[in-house]
Amino acid sequence: MKSPARTTPEAELSCEVCGLMPEPTRTRLTLANVAVMLPIELLVHALVVGTELPYLAKVLVLTVTATVLVIWVAEPSAARVLRGWLHAPALRQRRRLAVAPALWRARTVLRDEPGSLQKVTKALARLDTNILSIHVHPVAGGVLDEFVLSTPGDVDEYQLLEALQQAGGTRSRAWPTTALAMADGQTKALSLAARIADAPDELPLAVAELLRARILSPSEALLERHDAGTRLKIPTAWHGPITFARPGEPFTPAESARAHRLAELAEILAHRPAPGLPS
Repeated sequence: MKSPARTTPEAELSCEVCGLMPEPTRTRLTLANVAVMLPIELLVHALVVGTELPYLAKVLVLTVTATVLVIWVAEPSAARVLRGWLHAPALRQRRRLAVAPALWRARTVLRDEPGSLQKVTKALARLDTNILSIHVHPVAGGVLDEFVLSTPGDVDEYQLLEALQQAGGTRSRAWPTTALAMADGQTKALSLAARIADAPDELPLAVAELLRARILSPSEALLERHDAGTRLKIPTAWHGPITFARPGEPFTPAESARAHRLAELAEILAHRPAPGLPS
């Protein structure tokens, strides 16, 4: 089988559309041109000065020859031969980004037996991946483990899913995330509960924020489809049921429970008589 062609770091910097490289700094470009032009200029002068041509002819030959060599040889050579040095700042930045830690959220279903989590830990360690947080949710057929992972920048979704599968995980998923994923779900739910206590009609927006989900319109909610757990319906006494969707990221039992508790709180507060009025 033919091995895929390797791409140099310099070539990876080129534009996918026009193929041009990023503009190097003026100082580096000047130094590169001088480094390539100076030997050519010295060689041409040495060859022409040693001839018996008239003075004006020597000047003309020097001017034309040097100009042609600089335009057609020196500058292209400087850009080609010294491109690694010319674009060194951009290459360094690219390498820093490549090795910078990245955050991922991942989920996998494991057997509810001793040693299951240890296998996952070992598989992720081979990718130099650190588990920052873990939540375990009981589900049919085992437990759903939800992770926040810190990985090297060059680790991709496929590698994470492969590691989880090798560790015995099923129905694995992984998503890039941000530091907000480290916020504790219970703490966030409590802060949103305080918001609902002040304004119960904020329930739909508060739950959408808690679940990082989209509120479906009544017409969208009526559409029957296999949602694979990516839809969540919350009954309310005054709004009617509210349906939330989070494509590609099924809701966990803990998330569903928190959302329903917020709905119950909003219902209690909405039907509570105002202070000073007879109940």
